Amino acid sequence: MTINDNQEHTSALNNTDNEADNKSFITNPESALAAAQAKKEGMGNNQSDHDIPLSVTPSKVKDAREFGKVAVVYGGSSNERSVSLDSGAAVLQALQNQGVDATHFDPKHQDVTELRGYDRVFNVLHGRGGEDGLLQGVLQWFDIPQTGSGILASALGMDKVRTKQLWQGCGLSTAPFSLLTADTDWQQVVNMLGLPLIIKPVHEGSSIGMTKVNNLDELPAAYATAVQCGDAVMAERWITGREFTIVIIDDEAYPVIRLEPADITNFYDFEAKYNRNDTSYYIPCGLSDADEKHLQALSLAAFRAVDAKGWGRIDAMQDEAGNFWLLEINTVPGMTSHSLVPMAAKARGMDFDKLCWHILAQTL
Repeated sequence: MTINDNQEHTSALNNTDNEADNKSFITNPESALAAAQAKKEGMGNNQSDHDIPLSVTPSKVKDAREFGKVAVVYGGSSNERSVSLDSGAAVLQALQNQGVDATHFDPKHQDVTELRGYDRVFNVLHGRGGEDGLLQGVLQWFDIPQTGSGILASALGMDKVRTKQLWQGCGLSTAPFSLLTADTDWQQVVNMLGLPLIIKPVHEGSSIGMTKVNNLDELPAAYATAVQCGDAVMAERWITGREFTIVIIDDEAYPVIRLEPADITNFYDFEAKYNRNDTSYYIPCGLSDADEKHLQALSLAAFRAVDAKGWGRIDAMQDEAGNFWLLEINTVPGMTSHSLVPMAAKARGMDFDKLCWHILAQTL
């Protein structure tokens, strides 16, 4: 068993901001973001730099015909198929709303060689096959422009362990972890990482197969759940504190979002991400200006370390001492009604249609 815990260099950050004065409580992202935006606009010249929505660079593409024939690739055969279908349908509609010649392409039912008939691809294929470098390699071989990261970043980003090992090598703080097997000494894992723990499949997204473990006796069952998603399973130290997500588009970190599941003792699981309506989102996130900028800089460094491009999302925690810990990277983030990329973009004044246009324009 190998243990990875070289995070002692991380210094505590002092958060002196009064969170109650800075947060917008969001249970319905659409209405709450609109209210937050209206509040900012009404503050006029009294706004701080932290409160001013940054402008979005106008798209270099002015005419939808410049995109040519676009395949919006979504669906697929991974465990995230249902999420991909929702994300892709939303993206397809947004592009068609703007006159783009966009068509749904589902690799589960269509031969990928048919993609040669398209000018470019908007990839919304979550999980294995679409987010792990496989589709990226096919499109690179066919010389078809595509949204998002290439082969290397996609393959790394889909592998939680190798991503964390890379971040550690770059001196970026990430939660300590250990690889697990059926023969693992569970007591040794607890001795090294403590309790609680989070048990994760190494090659899954959307929190699929993840279990929070509060005591030693729960470890075997949690491992059995995770290993159903693949042979590689990891245990990660549970970080008690606040959870954040940082959207990155065009190598720029967007306003940080704080997530708060209804059950704050648990984690932001699949149900909270896609099916429940009682998860709370905070924009502004409640951090001080200095801490938010620090977290954005940390996330950008993590994004660049795996050679990610175009757009993506970094998930992180802040512990009770104020330290930030990177969790994982998403190179093809969700684009559903519950998703965080559209939420962050809207906080920057970019609606969903414009967001999809902007991402597609990266292929030109």
